Amino acid sequence: MQLTPARILRALTLAAGLALTVSPVAAPAQNLFAPAIIVDEMVITGYELDQRARMLTLLNAPGNTNDLAREQLVDDRLRLQAAQNAGIEPTEEEILDGMSEFAGRAQLSREEFVTALGRAGVAEQTFRDFVRAGAAWRSLVQSRFVQQSQVSPAEVDRALAGNGGSSTVRVLLSEIIMPLSPQNVEEVRARAERIAQMTSESEFSAQARQYSATATRDAGGRLPWRELNELPPQLRPMILGLSPGQVTQPIPIQGAVALFQLRDIEETGYTAPEIAAVEYAAYYMAGGRSPETLAKARVLAQKVDRCDDLYGIAKGQPEQVLERTTLPPSQLPTDIAYELSKLDEGEVSTALTRSNGQTLMFLMLCGRTAAVSEDADRQQVEMGLRNQRISAMADGYLAQLRANARIVEK
Repeated sequence: MQLTPARILRALTLAAGLALTVSPVAAPAQNLFAPAIIVDEMVITGYELDQRARMLTLLNAPGNTNDLAREQLVDDRLRLQAAQNAGIEPTEEEILDGMSEFAGRAQLSREEFVTALGRAGVAEQTFRDFVRAGAAWRSLVQSRFVQQSQVSPAEVDRALAGNGGSSTVRVLLSEIIMPLSPQNVEEVRARAERIAQMTSESEFSAQARQYSATATRDAGGRLPWRELNELPPQLRPMILGLSPGQVTQPIPIQGAVALFQLRDIEETGYTAPEIAAVEYAAYYMAGGRSPETLAKARVLAQKVDRCDDLYGIAKGQPEQVLERTTLPPSQLPTDIAYELSKLDEGEVSTALTRSNGQTLMFLMLCGRTAAVSEDADRQQVEMGLRNQRISAMADGYLAQLRANARIVEK
């Protein structure tokens, strides 16, 4: 969750009113200080859950603030434990500076921010604990990963091809893509209309597991964070029009219907390069999404590493069985653009069909060409790449800590 300055300021402007409306986590008062979660022998009380949920509600955090409070507090315990094991403990000055910095995002002093929180029933200690965990984690991440995050001149050169002006927003989406055939058109369209009304992530994921044709179906359709400008241009305004939990209207694509649920959206500090052209190859396989054809596609995916390899596969077959195309992103067919946006060079998608579902499209990304920047700052680009790398390593480390932890909910 990214708490942007605008979001914080809007929330705190209404702090006095929120003091009358924010609801605590449902828990009997006599049990508020009893253990609610135990993380490797570290206790999280009901009071802490209540306080964190209040603070998140006040700050307009997206999604279910009770669930988010549980997730954040577990992560905070793991962050603090890892930092302490490395001999890291934020000083009093670092904690106060962190509190002031966070308050400053809302153009408030630390004292004003604490007062605003207090009006909504959030104790200063809750804010302090939040900042302490973040400060400890930042210090640990810097000491643990900074040497591994070095960026080579060649990587900077490649990134310099980007113009860095298209997007500072990334989104967390879930997807459902349901193939259409003459036999199921009405059934699929009716189902898509029902899914479009959903606001529950769990319900959407259940539908994805049951009906989606994409590789993400086993994960409930959940996609990782994506830069907004990586999505097809046609899809971007639809996503920006959603609030977390909402689903797009059914989007007709060739041979299928697509729906996307927004799980979260945040501003980022580094702008991804703009893409000038995308090169891809499409190898067409008879049989559509039949089990036999999908099995052949899986075998083929193990044999090819780059688009050039497909020429050998298509040798001796009709010329139209293999297409290799380079187009600006704005000219890509919507369904192809979306599938390519999920791929790295040499990766494959088998989610799409042609000829009314009778032909499977074996789609491979050959490469992307970035637009040329005239005034790029090497130092700024290097810093952005390094920060991205550190962030990715930190996320992976936290996921590892969580996987290894013993977490018991009472």
